[in-house]
Amino acid sequence: MNFDNLPDGWELVQLEKCVEILDNKRVPINSGDREKRIQDKLTDQLYPYYGATGQVGFIDDYLFDEELILLGEDAAPFLEVNKRKAYIIKGKTWVNNHAHVLKSIKKIIISEYLENYLNRFDYHEYVTGTTRLKLNQSRMKDIPVLLPPLNEQKRIVEKIESIQERTKIVKRELENIKVLLKKLRRSLLASAFRGDLTKDWRANHPDIESAEVLLERIKKERFSKVNKPTELKKLESIYSHKENSDCHKIPSSWKYSTLEKLCQSFDYGTSAKSSKTGNVAVIRMGNLQKGKIDWSDLVYTSNDDEIKKYYLSPLTVLFNRTNSPELVGKTSIYRGEQPAIFAGYLIRINNLPELNPEYLNYCLNTDVAKIYCSEVKTDGVNQSNINAQKLAKFEIPICSVAEQKEIVKKLEKMMKFADQVEERVKEAEKKLNKFNQSVLAKAFRGKLVPQDSNDEPASVLLGKIQQEKNKTTIKKTKK
Repeated sequence: MNFDNLPDGWELVQLEKCVEILDNKRVPINSGDREKRIQDKLTDQLYPYYGATGQVGFIDDYLFDEELILLGEDAAPFLEVNKRKAYIIKGKTWVNNHAHVLKSIKKIIISEYLENYLNRFDYHEYVTGTTRLKLNQSRMKDIPVLLPPLNEQKRIVEKIESIQERTKIVKRELENIKVLLKKLRRSLLASAFRGDLTKDWRANHPDIESAEVLLERIKKERFSKVNKPTELKKLESIYSHKENSDCHKIPSSWKYSTLEKLCQSFDYGTSAKSSKTGNVAVIRMGNLQKGKIDWSDLVYTSNDDEIKKYYLSPLTVLFNRTNSPELVGKTSIYRGEQPAIFAGYLIRINNLPELNPEYLNYCLNTDVAKIYCSEVKTDGVNQSNINAQKLAKFEIPICSVAEQKEIVKKLEKMMKFADQVEERVKEAEKKLNKFNQSVLAKAFRGKLVPQDSNDEPASVLLGKIQQEKNKTTIKKTKK
């Protein structure tokens, strides 16, 4: 913010000059106490409970019953432009000791004006700490506030609210588009693995090898290569399993097959410790994002034995076997973008040539696959697990190699379109955020609304408040 060349009638004051600071009324309270206090209470007997960044819970008591502004005391958003730091609260509330409690002096400043100002203010020089930023009270008091005449504050607030209301509508529409894109992707995947996407293609290719013939051919080839009794016993066990999903509606030329009948093996990754630097990247569960590998946060290894054992070949599907209950089972495909091995919480799926890896990756990201993962996972403390044996039993709808390739081609084209739309939405959101910030910037330069020479200058307002304080001081002295 520019504190030079103030508009006519504006003043630059310290925050403590235009608010009452009510921090001494805050009370520390832990979650256990809260749970005990609200036990057996009805909903209409509870009051909002506020923390540092506007998070709301409910409690059966209150400290305040008026319009106030909360300003975070220790929280990450201080240095993020688009994150809120200040909130207006009204009515019966409880505030913990992680938020400063401010009461606007109404004769000087409007709460809505101050809230917007504090959300636009740059706190870099006012917070302390590195990993956990803190705005202590002494530094908060010194925050410089640009103070326009009271009537101009009202016009500024009205204009900001009018613009923000319109931008909220745009933001909602952008959110709706993202929801529709998510539904579109899910619908496309469901359609692909029901055979709907390639219905016309099959009609034009009636002589393509059926899934039944394909699976039988794979079975014969695998048994013909068995040399050891243990390998024979394992293969016989795999083929003794009868699929349960054959009753699901798929094209007559398709068939359901367990994944183990279409894969050579399922390997767990390395458990060795990685480093911030090294010769080869180690893909971890956080790098599996939306079916692709996210290369933005990597660790590395230079261990030759580890590299040799876990080295990834291009077009390898990786399955996240251990994660939170909602994320376990996510799958991505490694396309050889750079040399890499994989970490222990992942499973490398070594598919046979007759199973297209891109087809497999898409299939493992369907709702059907996610439901299966949810059903077979075992839950621990904050984490769930799906082992290789359970993954191997997943039943995949299989079709000819040629049709798999056609499905992948169609999905890639449609998903690319969805990705392009999503990128445009993200760009629009960025522009919207910049626009909102530019509106606030103009507001606090005195450029958002017209000025009125008849407005009482802020200096006069401050003078009146000071006179009232002096009178109060004199009365106390006489007593």
